[in-house]
Amino acid sequence: MTGRRKPRVAVVFGGRSSEHAISCVSAGSVLAAIDRERYDVVPIGITRDGRWVLESGDPARLALGAGALPSVDGDRAAVTLAHGVSGTDLVVTDAARPPETLGEVDVVFPVLHGPWGEDGTLQGMLEMSGVRYVGAGVLASAVSMDKAFMKVVLADAGLPLMPSLTVTTRSWAADPDAVRRRADELGYPLFVKPARGGSSIGISKVHDASELDGALATAFEHDPKVLVEVAAEGAREVECGVLQALDGVPETSAPAELRVTGNHEFYDFEAKYVPEEATSVDIPAVLPDGVEEQMRALSVRAFEAVGCEGLARVDFFVLPDGSLVVNELNTMPGFTPLSMYPQMWAASGLDYPALVDRLIALALQRDTGLR
Repeated sequence: MTGRRKPRVAVVFGGRSSEHAISCVSAGSVLAAIDRERYDVVPIGITRDGRWVLESGDPARLALGAGALPSVDGDRAAVTLAHGVSGTDLVVTDAARPPETLGEVDVVFPVLHGPWGEDGTLQGMLEMSGVRYVGAGVLASAVSMDKAFMKVVLADAGLPLMPSLTVTTRSWAADPDAVRRRADELGYPLFVKPARGGSSIGISKVHDASELDGALATAFEHDPKVLVEVAAEGAREVECGVLQALDGVPETSAPAELRVTGNHEFYDFEAKYVPEEATSVDIPAVLPDGVEEQMRALSVRAFEAVGCEGLARVDFFVLPDGSLVVNELNTMPGFTPLSMYPQMWAASGLDYPALVDRLIALALQRDTGLR
């Protein structure tokens, strides 16, 4: 930063993953919450084919409308990060006029979900450019995005997990009967999900062997690597937010329980994001004695096991006997108005604008590179 100017925050959203629209909705909420008196804000959209453009700063354009999903406008002026001697500048290029430099970027807020954004790829580019950013670093982002590797890391840290197997398009094509046998050994019902996806896109509940092939085909549409996992039958789905304090110590939020009603067998895309769908949320979750304390402790252990920074949402199953199982860890949880992470922190005394401000402050005070 130079002089007394306001720190410049580039909010980056959209992207190439199947969660493009949800990223846009999350970014709209973040853009609306950032204090413009304290920060100079630049909205940058990444189109579905990977082009960077200078987007509109109007949160309403990125809202989730009835029957319509928002997306980045690819016709807008292109944006590049130009690394120079004094820092990394934003350069806008438009065929109608000469290139324009918007100035140095102090921090990037990557509101990206899924591959090519939440998986360490963007984080690596920012590290190479010497730009600070909100959230987990390269390794933590990559490990947490890949559910199969996440399970390896969490299991090594002694955290409880549901049994699973990993299936790739190559292993399925080479020996489908072997995959079917291993699924049978796990026992039905099972969940089949893209290993590096989110927002419940491409997930199927498989009740018996006759549904396995179709569920794998659906998941393979989104990822050539798929997780087949034992269903936590009768379990409650409870989440806990982790947020670093300015001294780096992880803090935990009040937990939230999701109860899906209506015609949804599990917490699918419509239950998460369509307002008309019936999803009940309890914040704080009403848990048996000692379970909340254990959940908070396990959340911090998971956060530290993968080397997270800034924030994470840790999802749990509370089994009928009261024991806990870690479902997954999200390094950039949803920031839509319906998203659980902001709601949990609001219930814990940190409202949405204060949450966004904390994350930017954390990013501004840390260095790039090895830490």
